[in-house]
Amino acid sequence: MKISLAAKLSYYHFRFPSYSSLYKRAAISSFIITRKLNLQMAGSTGGDLSVLPEGCVANVLSFTGPLDVGRLSIVSSTFKSAAESDAVWEQFLPPEYHSIISESSDSSLLACSSSKKELYLHLCDNPVLIEDGKKSFSLDKVSGKKCYMLSARDLIIVWGDNPTYWRWTSEHNSRFPEVAELIGVCWLEIRGKINTCLLSQDTLYGAYLVYKTTPAAYVFEDQPVDVTLGLAGTEGCKRSVYILDTKREQEQDYQQQRQQRQIAISEVGVFGFSAMGWRAPEPTREKNKGEYPKEREDGWVEIELGEFFNNKGEEGELEMSISEVNGGDWKGGLIILGIEIRPKRG
Repeated sequence: MKISLAAKLSYYHFRFPSYSSLYKRAAISSFIITRKLNLQMAGSTGGDLSVLPEGCVANVLSFTGPLDVGRLSIVSSTFKSAAESDAVWEQFLPPEYHSIISESSDSSLLACSSSKKELYLHLCDNPVLIEDGKKSFSLDKVSGKKCYMLSARDLIIVWGDNPTYWRWTSEHNSRFPEVAELIGVCWLEIRGKINTCLLSQDTLYGAYLVYKTTPAAYVFEDQPVDVTLGLAGTEGCKRSVYILDTKREQEQDYQQQRQQRQIAISEVGVFGFSAMGWRAPEPTREKNKGEYPKEREDGWVEIELGEFFNNKGEEGELEMSISEVNGGDWKGGLIILGIEIRPKRG
């Protein structure tokens, strides 16, 4: 049984609703194309997708998304060829990509890329530095949405210019020339902001502090920090998170307690009682309402500061902060790379 192009695109429309508006346009285009072809092919043996004009296929694919272009490229050789065309991948690049790249640290990228697809994939895997190296720009590989990272130099760090408390240094796996290393402070406060007009519209974004801890890090294992995210002039969303991943250590302790209890049960009986009335202790999990960091593929770790939906036509400064100013304890051993703002995946 042959499946029409419109039917296939309709399947992807319902399978991936995040692209719903684009797929509606794609379905309309595919219907027009297949309708014309049906009229032209009347009396023949029927609708072989391989006879679709490549330009028409490329037009339809440009209304989908990068992920679905790869999926649809297996429909036929014509689809495969169209899926490689610049006409398709040009649509997945942001409208201002020329100006962004030409003013970046890798301005030769425009001339060196053999195709728009190569350029797109390069921007996904290799962030380029912009604004004199204070920010980086990249694309989300699945959606093509814009991603930014604010470097430590682009952040407001209280006491950051005092070498007694903070040290500016370099890291071998840092995308930026400098990172900020916390020597020791009792008042930790880091702030960043970005104009929402730089971000992709109608997109849910997450903001993440990207950092490392040194072996000499102290206080952070016990003391949570407050993080906030919101538009300037609004209260924003505030919560507490933990910089050090004590959760993993707690899980290891829990598993060790379980093993010890299993040994105890085997010695005193299945119900956990001995002749003296002793019961093997139940392992306990230390509960904590804070959020914990996650390891990244680039060797750093990140903690989510919050999320923000960038509505079309709504402009303003998106502000983010990390602070610990209430405990009064001195804390140190933190290396700040920056704050990344990227689309969240469902």
